[in-house]
Amino acid sequence: MTSSLAQFLASVDKKAYKMANIATLNSQDALDIVQDTMEKMVRKYSDKQPQEWPPIFYRILHNCIMDFHRKKKFRNLFFFWQQHSPEEDSDNDENDRFIGYEQSCPEQLLSKSENIETMLTAIESLPKKQQQCFLLRCWQGFSVAKTAEIMECSQGTIKTHYSRAVAKLKGQLESLDA
Repeated sequence: MTSSLAQFLASVDKKAYKMANIATLNSQDALDIVQDTMEKMVRKYSDKQPQEWPPIFYRILHNCIMDFHRKKKFRNLFFFWQQHSPEEDSDNDENDRFIGYEQSCPEQLLSKSENIETMLTAIESLPKKQQQCFLLRCWQGFSVAKTAEIMECSQGTIKTHYSRAVAKLKGQLESLDA
């Protein structure tokens, strides 16, 4: 692996983890997804040009998240008697969501934490494709074309998913303020 690829992966690991954590609601599953994504990136695409890496990386991440949900759905369908609640996976560190926030005054930190938690909860409630589209467009800053390439669908579909996600989030957040 080249040092520039290692630098690229180091630059995207926290955002990728947060995206996967939002999508899976489980820190261990999120870590596995990010690790699989990085491993596939190194194994199959290290020969690509650095400007090609972001869309490739996020396409792999998106596909790994979708694979996770397909496997989970299959497991739940056939192994329903073994299902357990997310609370049983309590080794998830709630502070994982707040990595990278400086410890200023406690009141500001609490306010930030509550706002972040509210927004993350709203994002988590979105359908998976809308969630991924919103995170890629809004959080990662990809264009409609790049997001469509990453999610392997049309630009019109991306616009629809993004528009619906924004409308749902706006409605949820407005209802909380009321």
